Amino acid sequence: MLSHAVKPANRHQWISEAAYYKALARKFEPGKELADWLEAELDYSNMLITLYIYILEEDGAITILSLQQLAEFIGIKNSEDILSEIELIRAIQNAAGHRPCFQPGINMNCEAMECQWRAECRKLISAWY
Repeated sequence: MLSHAVKPANRHQWISEAAYYKALARKFEPGKELADWLEAELDYSNMLITLYIYILEEDGAITILSLQQLAEFIGIKNSEDILSEIELIRAIQNAAGHRPCFQPGINMNCEAMECQWRAECRKLISAWY
């Protein structure tokens, strides 16, 4: 699914270029290089998640394999060992700097209005009723 659009080898290059432009925007003020890099990593993860969800809307259902691939692309180690869709999505949310709240429970309302996973999460909750 994502392998057609993203190559894992390009991750480092994308992040380093984004970090450079973040530094440029702040006129290369010293001492903030790590913050630029970490912010660029989060931007990369969120960009891939957005792309994944867009492709998901076009192609159909979430699969364990595609979630494992997404997790690997954003840098989650041993993603192939996580065999639960819910746990994979929570790990992806965590790696992207979001509260890992996917499918919180049947009696819990989702308050994360801007969450990238909101539509998929609500589909699962509606299936419970």
